[in-house]
Amino acid sequence: MLLRVLLIVQQLLQENRHASKRDIYYMHPSAFKAQSIVDRAIGDICILFQCSRYNLNVVSVGNGLVMGWLKFREAGRKFDCLNSLNTAYPVPVLVEEVEDIVSLAEYILVVEKETVFQRLANDMFCKTNRCIVITGRGYPDVSTRRFLRLLMEKLHLPVHCLVDCDPYGFEILATYRFGSMQMAYDIESLRAPDMKWLGAFPSDSEIYSVPKQCLLPLTEEDKKRTEAMLLRCYLKREMPQWRLELETMLKRGVKFEIEALSVHSLSFLSEVYIPSKIRREVSSP
Repeated sequence: MLLRVLLIVQQLLQENRHASKRDIYYMHPSAFKAQSIVDRAIGDICILFQCSRYNLNVVSVGNGLVMGWLKFREAGRKFDCLNSLNTAYPVPVLVEEVEDIVSLAEYILVVEKETVFQRLANDMFCKTNRCIVITGRGYPDVSTRRFLRLLMEKLHLPVHCLVDCDPYGFEILATYRFGSMQMAYDIESLRAPDMKWLGAFPSDSEIYSVPKQCLLPLTEEDKKRTEAMLLRCYLKREMPQWRLELETMLKRGVKFEIEALSVHSLSFLSEVYIPSKIRREVSSP
């Protein structure tokens, strides 16, 4: 199977073409039998040659969206978010071919969910806040993570992340900041080492008066996931404050979604919550 995938990669490189892992699977579905076999083979090849999937011309099918004070080119195509600040554009798949990046933003905001992204778009958030907003629509795909890292390197802007106050949201936050074990061979291009956690914190439920009916009990699976995350060495070594927040969530035994803040008003998230959090981060030492 490894040799078969290597032959396909050789063909892609010789012909200067790109393909997704799904494309590769469907080239020989009866031989590969399962997508996971192709995924594992691609990972093994990257480790063997100490390279990224992009060096093999194997690209991800992007799920991410971006809007705000930004324009760039990808493989000759122009993306001018500046002309329509609150319009969603797809995150580029060929991140290595992104060039001519221009931005007037003051910070980058990464949000976990497309629903929150759309809420900010509907509230014209980028019109009154000089920022770039990115979402991976849940667990971030490779293209979204690589694009975020590229923007950080080129623009040198602070990056803030907004996720649900639950174990899944924290897992997404940790993947952006520290990378994933599954793709540890390419961690340097897939993590945002200076990302700050903007929220939502367990304490936010009291500070912003989230009603009890919006607080959901942690399931047994939630508790197990949280306990496992607390054992991660990078939390003890690099982010002890994040670890304290996880411990607080586990102790309280409840979780809540970002959308729960809309109980105050539909625009509460964009007009009150995020701006106040950003101001606090800017003013903190």
